[in-house]
Amino acid sequence: MRGDTARVSVVVSAGYDDAVETRELRYFVAVAEELHFGRAAQRLAMAQPPLSRAIQQLERRLGVVLLHRTAREVVLTDAGSVLLREARAALDAVEAAERRTRRAAAERPGVVLATKAGAAGELLSKLLDAYAAEPGAVAVEVMLCGPGEQEKLLRDGRADVTLLQRPFDTTAGLDTEDLHTEPQVVVLPAGHPSATRPHMSIAEVNALTDLPLPRWPRRDGGYPDGPGPQVRDHTQLFQLIALGRACAVVPESLRAHLREDHATVPVPDAPAVTTVIAWPPHSRSKAVADLVRTATRL
Repeated sequence: MRGDTARVSVVVSAGYDDAVETRELRYFVAVAEELHFGRAAQRLAMAQPPLSRAIQQLERRLGVVLLHRTAREVVLTDAGSVLLREARAALDAVEAAERRTRRAAAERPGVVLATKAGAAGELLSKLLDAYAAEPGAVAVEVMLCGPGEQEKLLRDGRADVTLLQRPFDTTAGLDTEDLHTEPQVVVLPAGHPSATRPHMSIAEVNALTDLPLPRWPRRDGGYPDGPGPQVRDHTQLFQLIALGRACAVVPESLRAHLREDHATVPVPDAPAVTTVIAWPPHSRSKAVADLVRTATRL
């Protein structure tokens, strides 16, 4: 063994003697995300020694090595990577169950609908009006969020139903109904030379070096590399386009949010965008079912 550069693997026993506890999963996720026991302990507001013992106990219980440790670093094993993914999903499910249970017990139970701000605005307005006219309709709380956030709100229980847009949003593991499909357009500053063209291709949009495409945040909160400006919402994006700092390919329905200093050009080879209504597959909520039925009728 060469001092602090050698890998230290924990010897574990095979077999599943006891069920894994939610607390252990929370501990493991903190360590796996921080890749540092000290930072994870601080994040969990606990001392480091009991955190280390809890992770070792989890490894013994599962019969696998989850982490390689040295004096300088902590590295996930293949098994650890699998558990990190599954543990996040399991903890989200537990939190979702807690939130939905409390909401169901509320004095005036309702439905929480999450949607991306600025997306499917006309459809959402029609849906809310149509559902409100239904016998037995309950209050609908609308949560407006940033790109990609509505899916997380649904999965962790803060929302009961959501409007998503394929191919931008992921619908894996959710029940969905398609509501509306539309083409895309490129939004340009009104005075740009390309603003009067009858149509453009994706390749031609990418070739507009003076108007780079925006960079939206990834799921981890970071931004991909590229020349385009970082954006968080459509209000910010459209302001940058009007200033001549960017262009964007968006669903055609977003034309309703544009100003006179914007222009749109159809992009026929851009993938069509389908708005879907999505809900958890295990949902037994009558209100959610009625809302979905109303949406599909529209």
